[in-house]
Amino acid sequence: MALTGRTALIAALGALLVGLVLPSWTRIAVVMLPLLAAIATDLVLAAPVRRLTLERSGNPSVRLGEAVDVDLLVGNPSRRPLRARIRDAWYPSAWAPGSSLTASRHTVAIPAGERRRLTTRLAPTRRGDHHSGKVTVRSLGPLGLAGRQANLDAPWRVRALPPFASRKHLPSRLARLRELDGRTSVLTRGQGTEFDSLREYLPGDDVRSIDWRASARRSVVAVRTWRPERDRHVLVVLDTGRTSAGRVGDAPRLDAALDAALLLTALATKAGDRVDLLAHDRHRRTAVAGRSPSEILPAFTDAMALLEPALIETDLRAMVSTALRMAPHRSLIVLLTGLDAHQIEDGLLPQLPLLTKRHEVVLASVADPRLDELVNTPRTTVRDVYGAAAAEQTRADRRRTADLLTRRGITVLDAPPEAIAPALADTYLTLKAAGRL
Repeated sequence: MALTGRTALIAALGALLVGLVLPSWTRIAVVMLPLLAAIATDLVLAAPVRRLTLERSGNPSVRLGEAVDVDLLVGNPSRRPLRARIRDAWYPSAWAPGSSLTASRHTVAIPAGERRRLTTRLAPTRRGDHHSGKVTVRSLGPLGLAGRQANLDAPWRVRALPPFASRKHLPSRLARLRELDGRTSVLTRGQGTEFDSLREYLPGDDVRSIDWRASARRSVVAVRTWRPERDRHVLVVLDTGRTSAGRVGDAPRLDAALDAALLLTALATKAGDRVDLLAHDRHRRTAVAGRSPSEILPAFTDAMALLEPALIETDLRAMVSTALRMAPHRSLIVLLTGLDAHQIEDGLLPQLPLLTKRHEVVLASVADPRLDELVNTPRTTVRDVYGAAAAEQTRADRRRTADLLTRRGITVLDAPPEAIAPALADTYLTLKAAGRL
């Protein structure tokens, strides 16, 4: 049973009237007994709650930062009309800040034997799965004094996917890819290593591209045109260990790494390459391999939605071993990890010969722009001096680690969160144009 505020107000006014004007037990009973009778009448006439039917529908996934509507279909199979207040409960992270009280509550009237659809708008504030809670239904009587209340189950899950903020960089990179791929009006010599077609020699063409045999058959000077390689293998390896948990700005480094991986995946898929994903710290967290081009990006975003940084040291030896098993043939292996000197020197350097012997390797790390701010801050206090010294030491260590990897044949990127995704895409295009895939 549930009492409403109206009941409490009537009871308070009645008690005040009796206490001030006609104070006696008899008069209290005269005032309160009709109220109790009205409450009992409301309880009897209120539609039963536990016989209600609940069905959910809606989009099961949404990009982080966007809103999604989840429908709740409430059916009233009883013979009494349902006048109800319904609270559709979800975990706190499923709501936009400050919207849970208004968005989760509904007032509905459902005639006997009919159904009504209620829409709840969610705006998740973190990646991952967001599950619905209990649906609380309070069925009120015709007087609005009391009603029946119960918590019912209506399970549903909404998965918040990575926001893919770097999608805005995709059109410009695709334009560059089309230029590399020879789909522009002028085919150029020297970009890519896969033979594309023959065309007539034009003034200014590189004479090394002349095909003398084809020229002899055609009685005109013919030159070869080239395009970047297709159907190459790209393996994206995400480090989900301790270093990925460090916050840069308002988000952990892992979020920027996921964004960079999505942009690279979209670009490489358009280029006709095969892309696989591996997430690893001490153990393999997830792997996506062997998907068709139309399935790659949805599969990646779905798998990335559940990734969270783990506060443990990454086992780089195990990560490299798993990556080599997923890439038995020559591939582009992109490591999205940190540039922590101790971790790189002790864990990655001993494994580099196994990677660079057969594969092209790119290591991308998310830099903290706060380091540059500390170095460039006017040093007016002792705290500023120590902060600048510590930031400069950290930057020097990262540069030294990057130089160490570069000398061993690794392409190293060290960029802030907003620049790491386009920088990685540009590196991929550069490698593709140079025929290093």
